[in-house]
Amino acid sequence: MLTCISVSAQNSKNDNPDAILGTYSVNHGGQQSKVHVYKDKNGTYIAQCIWLKDSIDRKTGKLVVDEKNPNKDLRNTPCNQIIIFRGLKYNAKKRRWDSGKVYDPTRGIVANCTCEFQEDGRLKMRGTLMGIGETILWTPLSKTKRK
Repeated sequence: MLTCISVSAQNSKNDNPDAILGTYSVNHGGQQSKVHVYKDKNGTYIAQCIWLKDSIDRKTGKLVVDEKNPNKDLRNTPCNQIIIFRGLKYNAKKRRWDSGKVYDPTRGIVANCTCEFQEDGRLKMRGTLMGIGETILWTPLSKTKRK
């Protein structure tokens, strides 16, 4: 009985458009980071990297920048300011967030993005590009809203 209540409670996050707001721990491409999700003025959701474990370049001693970004104007963005996804909208019919774009700074790739909470409370973030996809699980750290 407790398991059913727990599962139901976790799935209910997918019914609340703002449940996605907060800070998450992310491990992807050998990099550990913290990402904060906030709501943009236009009502869509944005995720920004706010901490990276290996943020100092060992060769230069300087903060790592987003050198693989396909947008040349963003290649000097510090690693703790990189936008991971933007334009994400809540889709009540599908009980998930979609229609956004996700950026993978480890490879410099931009893809379509969907997000939804799993039964264990982690956020399942899926990026797809030309029929190929990858799923990464984000672990919630707090309910604090910032920006």
